[in-house]
Order: sequence, then structure tokens, then C-alpha cells
Amino acid sequence: MTRSRLSVEELVIGHDGKPIGRDISFSLTAGETLSLLGPNGSGKTTLFKSLLRLIEPIGGSVRVDGQDVGGWSRPAMARCFGYVPQAGGGYFPFSVREMVLMGRTAHLSAFASPGHRDQDAAEAALKQLGITHLAERPYPQLSGGERQLSLIARALAQEPRFLILDEPTASLDFGNQVRVLQQIRRLADSGIGIVLSTHHPDQAFMLGGRAILLRDGGLAASGPVSEVITPPHLKALYGIEVQVLETAEGRICVPHYG
Repeated sequence: MTRSRLSVEELVIGHDGKPIGRDISFSLTAGETLSLLGPNGSGKTTLFKSLLRLIEPIGGSVRVDGQDVGGWSRPAMARCFGYVPQAGGGYFPFSVREMVLMGRTAHLSAFASPGHRDQDAAEAALKQLGITHLAERPYPQLSGGERQLSLIARALAQEPRFLILDEPTASLDFGNQVRVLQQIRRLADSGIGIVLSTHHPDQAFMLGGRAILLRDGGLAASGPVSEVITPPHLKALYGIEVQVLETAEGRICVPHYG
């Protein structure tokens, strides 16, 4: 089976016509994982919003299977891309099931109510993320990790080809970070393309696949994780000495205090 391919070509991103990033190019096939790392203010969230057409790119192109998405409707974009923002506390007492069902909006016509297929897709997303037991819980009462998994389930209910996750482990404790990353790996294994931002190089090692480093408005490095997450690249990116150590469980990054 041929898998969809996302191609970003010489993208120029910014706000109000003022570029903050140039010549950003990378590609991703559904089923692969791409980790994006960069200092605060390097443009990671702006890049994601540009990919999703929430902010119009200043230049370049975003293509899926060779087709420029610039002319796509919002529902067409939502059927291809699922977006998972950083989890907030939430203000309205929607249940988790209702939150996840909202992901089916892209498949409904105006004023239509969710049907059996939409209900089934929401239930399948809850099951795939292992949070069926949370279905009737009010979203604002969930823990940070539970909220994040609920948002991923909502995006998954869209039945997208690609998931874009903005710092999916931000503000989570270590245990919940691992649980969320494990679910993200399973989603990639199921055939969904994953693009996520993170401040933790170790997470790129855990997820595998490929990585890109964003610095000073452009790509500082791009390629397989093992070739990109290296001491020289990390020093150039963050301005600190870092050691990459081999362990029985894989590679880890450790600040060098010498």
C-alpha cells in the first residue's frame, strides 16, 4: 500500500509579512516520525501553524502527495492533518467522549449531527489511546497526561494521515511524558505520519525516525535522529556542552559539566 507523503519546500514563515524563518525544507512519509527541536523563539509553533494554514506562509509550498495544500478547504485540511496543541485546563465541562467526538467535525456537513460512523470513530480513538475508562469524565477534571491523551484522541478521530503535535509532553511529569510518547510511537507504527516539537533531545531518541533542528530562522540540521542529535549540533543549537551516551535502553543526552 502506498503511503501519503508530506513535502515542505523552501517554506518562508512569519507574521504580517515579516519573515522569521526561511528556506525550510523537509519531507515525511506516513508512518514515520519527525522530531523538531529548537530554542524558545526559534519559530517551531509558527512553522506548525504555517503547515496547517492557520497562518499563511510567506513563501514556499506544503504538498501532500504532490498536491499543494494552499487551495484546500478547511475540512479537507482537517481530514489530512490532525493538530494537537499543548493541553490546557479547559473551561467547559465537556466529557472526554464529547471532546473526542468534536474531532469528527471535518467529516460532517454544516448543521449535521454526528452519526453512527462518527460515534464509532470516536470510540475507536478512545480505545486506541487506552482511555475508554475516561470517556464520561469531565475534561477539565483530568490530569495533565489524561488531557493530552484526550486531545490526541480527538485528533485521531479525524482519521488524519498526519498528526502535528506542539510540545505534547510540556508540563507533564516524567511518568506521563513516557506514557504519551509510547502512544505516539504506536500511532506512527499504525501508519500515521508524526511531526512533533520537543525541548528534550532524549525524546527524539526514544521516538526514532528523523529530526530537524531549527535555529536563527532556518534549518540547522536535518536527517536521521542518530545523525542530527549529536554533541556538536546540540552545542550549536543551545550553546551548552552535551554528551550523548549509549545505554542498554538506547542513547541519552547528558549535559557536560566539565
